[in-house]
Amino acid sequence: MPLSNQAKKRLLITLASFVGLLLLALAGFLWKREQLLTYVLTTVKTRVEQKYPVRLTLGTARFTGLKTVEISGLSLVPTAVAGPAAAGDTLLRARRLQASLSLRSIFAGRAVFSDVQLDEARFTAHQAVAGGNNFSFLLKKDSRPLPARDTLRGRNYGLLLDQVLTAGFGNVPGAVSFRRLTVSYASPRHRAELRLPELRIEDGRVSGRMRASVDSVVNELGLSGTIAARDYALDVQLFGVGSSVQVPYVARQFGALVSFDTIRVRLTGKDFVADDKTGGQLTVRGSVAARNFSFFQKRLAAEDIVVRRGQLDFVATLGRGTFSLDPGTRAVLNQLVFHPEISVRLKPRLAVSLKVDSDPTATNAFFGSLPTGMFDVVAGTAGAGTLAYHLRADVDLARVDSLHLDSELRASPDFRIAHFGAEDLGKLNTDFAYTAYNDRGDSLRTFPIGPSNPNFTLFNDVSPYLVSAILTSEDPRFFTHKGFMQKAFINAAIQNIKERRFARGGSTLSMQLVKNVFLNRQKNIARKVEEMLIVWLIENTRLVSKQRLFEIYLNLVEWGPSKYRWPSGKRGVYGVKEAALFYYGKRPNELNLDESLYLVSIIPKPKYYRQSFNSYGGLRGPTRWFFQLIADLMESKGLISSNQRGTLSYSVSLNGPARSYIVTARDTTRLVQPGDTAQFEPLNMIDLLNTNGQSAPPPELPGAAGAPGAVPGTVPAGPPAPGGRP
Repeated sequence: MPLSNQAKKRLLITLASFVGLLLLALAGFLWKREQLLTYVLTTVKTRVEQKYPVRLTLGTARFTGLKTVEISGLSLVPTAVAGPAAAGDTLLRARRLQASLSLRSIFAGRAVFSDVQLDEARFTAHQAVAGGNNFSFLLKKDSRPLPARDTLRGRNYGLLLDQVLTAGFGNVPGAVSFRRLTVSYASPRHRAELRLPELRIEDGRVSGRMRASVDSVVNELGLSGTIAARDYALDVQLFGVGSSVQVPYVARQFGALVSFDTIRVRLTGKDFVADDKTGGQLTVRGSVAARNFSFFQKRLAAEDIVVRRGQLDFVATLGRGTFSLDPGTRAVLNQLVFHPEISVRLKPRLAVSLKVDSDPTATNAFFGSLPTGMFDVVAGTAGAGTLAYHLRADVDLARVDSLHLDSELRASPDFRIAHFGAEDLGKLNTDFAYTAYNDRGDSLRTFPIGPSNPNFTLFNDVSPYLVSAILTSEDPRFFTHKGFMQKAFINAAIQNIKERRFARGGSTLSMQLVKNVFLNRQKNIARKVEEMLIVWLIENTRLVSKQRLFEIYLNLVEWGPSKYRWPSGKRGVYGVKEAALFYYGKRPNELNLDESLYLVSIIPKPKYYRQSFNSYGGLRGPTRWFFQLIADLMESKGLISSNQRGTLSYSVSLNGPARSYIVTARDTTRLVQPGDTAQFEPLNMIDLLNTNGQSAPPPELPGAAGAPGAVPGTVPAGPPAPGGRP
């Protein structure tokens, strides 16, 4: 039934009244909403200023939508700072802040913001010369009383990191977008600036681009990942945009260059266990993975060390002056998998305990996984079987002499080498060319090691005295060990730590030979590690006999001044034949005991052989001391007889070209000088010689002049016996 005109009129009046009431209510709501917004922002300002020593200034606030609030500028200025730094510097400034505001919360008087957007913001932190700063108040303070300062055990890094993580994750917003954000930091030693065109956090997802400038190192970076603030978990990937990322700070602090294409950091959780005495300790779990990681430090290697893929899954514990990687830690280096456990105590003196075991790795994968820049000689080596590495090490700088080291590369029974890589190690069994270099890496001379060289001398054509003296001084167990003497290496490490330099190398003859034939003369860790791997391959695969190795050593060892020029035009004194001719005008098999001892005494510094003589042409005290030491040891081992030891003359007659290099005084009276033995520090492995008559001369040696099993002699007092030859 159609409505009457009167009914229609009443309906229209009712609807108009309802709409009017709605409009009136809306107007009242909008008017009240603005008042409530002003009240809420005043409350926020008060709460912030009560919680932190700052002054918060907010610009004009207005609603630009039903729930969208816009604030035209804000600033945060500290009113008190940590230490002697000036207060009043603006810590945070932004041109505009926009956010969504819950209508329910605004009427409840407690504002709840979401979808925060900050435009043209700048966060400026600084630290003064005396240590004061304008930002440390942001770190959440631990409610527990701090333990008394312990200067003996150092800072509690676990407590410090726990405060940083708590503050960091506690201030992660649910949803926020930064546009044209700049974060800067300045201190007396460092300058850093981070420019972010855009950074967004939404529902735990993080993404953004940035330009980072730290101490003049500039990187264009991309960032993506997730953050779960309540669980103290994150999974963030940082990558270079257009080029690799150059890591700042390490170049200035450690003289190193570090870069990567991509790095991924995961944190899966943390546990802090409080302790009233120490302040507690923190355990964190997570992983760090990098792609195309590059590292250069001149003490480590001569060129960039590059790892295509590396990852560390860690369980780390930090406490007062302590740090450890605990069981469950796993490291991946390309295809190599290691299980490291490390314990570090920083005070009162540094102490480190290290345990590393690798999973058995197929031979091809093992050599294919070695970092480039460290293993150039063996790169590309292939074969069958598996290899595994084992390491145990302990050192306490308060008791350096207690250093313990157990390092071993273990091969499976079916291990074998099918072919070598860049260098064929098997060339040692053939006639090969050898190039001598000086300490600067300049080539001095190239000559063959083998029958094609008229100066080449067979092992059996060398005086037994010289062979025995070299073994006694340089490597007393050469014919029985497999390339290494762990005790010598430990002793070398102890002295290097004490002197804070490469004072000793702990090198066996095999290691000296490999260094000279296959490697450069640079003293760095990479060269030493590759040297040890090459020696292991040669000795453990029985690639070259011990006698052949010693024969090569005798024919390439440098034995005189590199400036000396032979009538043929060649320069330097290399090999036993040239040495016998240069000094004595003899053949190698004609050398007597005194002449052999002298040649061995100058192996460490052959270019300075003239320093062995005084102005009257006699041997100086240090060289005479060396003669006595080595002769006594040779007698105790049955390498010379008691009669030969008793008739030692402690003198040599230079009848070769070397004679013209010795300047003598007219007065032929010889002055006997005290035995200053410093010249022979470091001797190589004399301290390792078994002087208890338990080891007979090796079977490959020429017959010894004395009877085996002779009664041990008395070793004269002298300097501690270091190791290694240049």
